[in-house]
Amino acid sequence: MSVCGKGGSGKSALVTLLAKGARERGYRVLVVDSDESNSGLFRMLGFNRAPNPLMELVGGKRSVQQKMLAKFSSGESEHQMELLAQGEILVENIPRQYILEQDGIRLVSVGKILQSLEGCACPMGVVSREFLKKLRLKENEVAIVDMEAGVEHFGRGVETSVDSVLIVVEPSFESLALAEKVNSLAAGVGISNVWAVLNKITSEELAAKLKDKLRKRDIALIGAIHHDPQIFEACLEGSPLGGGNAVGEVGKILDLLLPRRELCA
Repeated sequence: MSVCGKGGSGKSALVTLLAKGARERGYRVLVVDSDESNSGLFRMLGFNRAPNPLMELVGGKRSVQQKMLAKFSSGESEHQMELLAQGEILVENIPRQYILEQDGIRLVSVGKILQSLEGCACPMGVVSREFLKKLRLKENEVAIVDMEAGVEHFGRGVETSVDSVLIVVEPSFESLALAEKVNSLAAGVGISNVWAVLNKITSEELAAKLKDKLRKRDIALIGAIHHDPQIFEACLEGSPLGGGNAVGEVGKILDLLLPRRELCA
């Protein structure tokens, strides 16, 4: 499943809580950090560093740019490009330097914008799309993808290999407008499982108002997360996300998405 939404809406926090909840339900969890600008996901998950980026599997960003230019010159569109040597990717076969594991949760990162003037994020989009396209999950595995803010990842076709989309909606007009756009774009690539998750809710009156606005936009709602001081404090301090009321609220969302399994070793 992919998690997307407006910048600052709480995507990474939701990804973290979903990952921990899915693990508690007996799944092997792979978190894919596909947001090239937000660098804090690994800390939220409890890792002390980020894994080496998957971009290095294909020689780094400059090498990907050169390969993309060559493929463009030969008439290939971005959606046709393949840069990874593997025909399919199993989680256990990802080289160890590109994947971290802790408490049953594994993390990979596509890559980040690290310096001024290094160019656009298109190479990350190509690698994200191909990695998800070739990723093969076993019955007891689930992948949760932290998408970049906005909708550019739909233009790059990153979502063409996911089976569900969660849209994080905070209380703002811009967030609602983006949710409407995501809902439309997801339908355009054939994804029927699209739900909104309300976040940063401070009252039941606010939740009711947002639910009504989503209903008028024909966007299905799967759950709501109220403002949680423990989550807020952890995000402020850059520490792992732990307890709090949000954990139970995300648990209710997972009850609708994932059946419980015997806990995997």
